[in-house]
Amino acid sequence: MNKIAVVTDSNSGITQNQGKELGIYVLPMPFTIDGHTFYEDIDLTQEQFYEKLSQGADIATSQPAIDSLLGLWKQLLKEYDQIIHIPMSSGLSGSCATAMAMAQDFQGKVYVVDNQRISVTQRQSALDALMLVRQGMDAESIREKLLQNARESTIYITLDTLKYLKKGGRITPAAAALGTILKIKPVLQIQGEKLDAYAKARTVKQAKTIMVDAIKNDIAQRFGGDASPENVWLAVAHTDNLENAQIFREELLEEFPGHNIYVDHLSLSVSCHIGPGALAVTCTKKMR
Repeated sequence: MNKIAVVTDSNSGITQNQGKELGIYVLPMPFTIDGHTFYEDIDLTQEQFYEKLSQGADIATSQPAIDSLLGLWKQLLKEYDQIIHIPMSSGLSGSCATAMAMAQDFQGKVYVVDNQRISVTQRQSALDALMLVRQGMDAESIREKLLQNARESTIYITLDTLKYLKKGGRITPAAAALGTILKIKPVLQIQGEKLDAYAKARTVKQAKTIMVDAIKNDIAQRFGGDASPENVWLAVAHTDNLENAQIFREELLEEFPGHNIYVDHLSLSVSCHIGPGALAVTCTKKMR
């Protein structure tokens, strides 16, 4: 039986320490901040990131260097026979396409999964891959299984500010100014390939209701109609907003009793586009 390593990147929210505990290898994502390169959870903490963001630093995301990617794979293949590599969604970054191109040189030893996910849903894919490895499934079959389930997840996010969407050019300054005056709380969605507008709310309470209703609709329409813990994973994610995330978790438990709802930060690569204070809820169909 082949010995298989599971690799993801830090967009999954899995820290280096968590990766070691789980048995998952985590490639740190690079960020350019005011012209200097930092690596998530290596020399850039969550606190440092949000401090720099609040100070108006010029922050840009980039792909992991090819040397870093190849170096990790080559090191792992000294110990493992094959690698399952789960990067962030190809629709949100070019790092997936780069990894796929590089994997061709490894002659069936590296399988890259374009799983169309990010943040806690990407984390779940890595955990699913690890489960399938332990069940004795081969790498090619694991990739196919993950691809079959790739789109069976959803994320809804409500923002605290429109400042960062404006800064990134995703909305016009005029729309951002109007939204701020009217105190509009946009709800965004990530389903597969991109970050899209979903709805508008006037209050955080209304935004939460919209997101919960959206999750219920997804369960009904896409995930078989079964909202039980046996059928779906629920999670809460946030951008530097832990206290409100924990409150939201308790509110969700009233709607979805019995669930073990995981709480984590949204990936920093998403955070730099939407800013601090955001709340998100995610739903992922459990793998059979």
